[in-house]
Order: sequence, then C-alpha cells, then structure tokens
Amino acid sequence: MSEPLIPGVALVTGAGRGIGREVARRLSEAGYRVALTARSVDELEQTASTCPGETLVLPADMTDADAVTQLFSEVESAWGPVDVLVANAGAGTSASLVKTTDEQWQRMLDLNLTAPFRCMRRALPSMIERGTGRIVVIASVAAKVGEPYISAYTASKHGVLGLVRSAAQELAKTGVTVNAVCPGYVDTPMTDATVTGIVQRTGRTAEQALKALQDKQPIGRLITPEEVAEAVMFCVRTPGVTGQGINVDGGAVQS
Repeated sequence: MSEPLIPGVALVTGAGRGIGREVARRLSEAGYRVALTARSVDELEQTASTCPGETLVLPADMTDADAVTQLFSEVESAWGPVDVLVANAGAGTSASLVKTTDEQWQRMLDLNLTAPFRCMRRALPSMIERGTGRIVVIASVAAKVGEPYISAYTASKHGVLGLVRSAAQELAKTGVTVNAVCPGYVDTPMTDATVTGIVQRTGRTAEQALKALQDKQPIGRLITPEEVAEAVMFCVRTPGVTGQGINVDGGAVQS
C-alpha cells in the first residue's frame, strides 16, 4: 500500500506567477524543497521570496526539449530526484477555427501538451524505481468541454487530460499517481489577457468582459490561485487518487 509522501523535492513549471507561484509557496510551506522554473528570472525570484523553504531558481523554456532535460539534471545534481512534479506552464490563444494559424495551433500543442509529456517522461524513471511519486498537471475545464474561439487551446487541454489518464493507468501499481487539476477562469494574468482580448475583439468594456467570464461560473466570481493550489495539494497528499481531472470551476462543469 502506498503512503503519503514525506516532503522531499518538488519541481513546479510556470512558477513565475499566478497558479504556479501559489503552488510553489504551498509546497514550500509543506516542507518541500522547491525548484522553480519559467522563462522570467525576475518573476521566479519574486516567487522564491514568497517561499519559506529552500528554492532553486532555474529559468527555462519548456518548449525546448534540451531545456527540459537540463532542468531535471540540475535539480538532481543539487537535491536528488524529483518527488513531486507540477506541470503548470501553459498559455492560451483565441481565434475562430478558420482564423487559427498553424503557428497558434503548434504553440498550444508544444506548451500545453508536449512540454508536460516531456517532463513526465523525464521524471518517471526515478519515481518508478523508488516506488513513489506525484505528478499533477494543471489542465483546464477546457479539457472537459469545448468552447467557441479556443479550438487550439481546447484541443491541447483535452490531449493533456488524455495523457494523464493513460499514464495513471499505466503506473497504477508503481506507487506513482498522476492527476490533473482543471480550473475554470482564475484570477491570474492569463485571465487578464483574456479580458483584454475580449475588449479588442468585441468593443466591450473591461468590466463587461470580466463579468462575462465571472458569469460562466455559477458562483459568479473568478477562481483564486489558492483554490487551485489546494486541489494540487490534495493530489500530492492522497495516494489513493490517480487518473482524475479535478474541476475547480465554481460548479460550471459537473462531473
């Protein structure tokens, strides 16, 4: 029977702000040494300043396969193998299907699907060897349902949830769990960018655009990064939960 993890080494991608920053802080509070990665050194250092425990600041572009390999090697050299991987780095794009370019499509797949796959592939051998580990991917409710004007984003998030489910089945007897957390619209810079896009595309005010996003969630507000981080910590703490896509969306998608 697998047991809850003893705090060890955690790696959080997209740790510079928003959900990633809050997840890193919570893991640090729980006693993990936390490796932080994103493209912006300044933002990573700001995240590190919020963490009470030991951190590593390791800037990297998660769409670069060599950078992923180097990232894990640096963490292992400093602290040993990764016990908890939180694949949070991601981005969105908005366009009608017929106006979605090949470049937009590929960027969504590279960052939201291929990068988590590469991180999981690199993290798993040592987890399997030790018989324990936690992988949590930050997906989206767009992994569960389709919405207009975000076909590339939705496809990438459906894909990463499929990856999580398949990996969880494959690893079920190894002591390694693999889950996804699927937020709705969260109070982060990514949602700020969505509001800006709505304003530019529709001529609505920023207040009207924000209210439209809030109203997509029955609770009538944005989700907080703290609420998403709590779901991540549940996955880290609970060895009997694997293969799940846990919705944190104010009741928008009931599953």
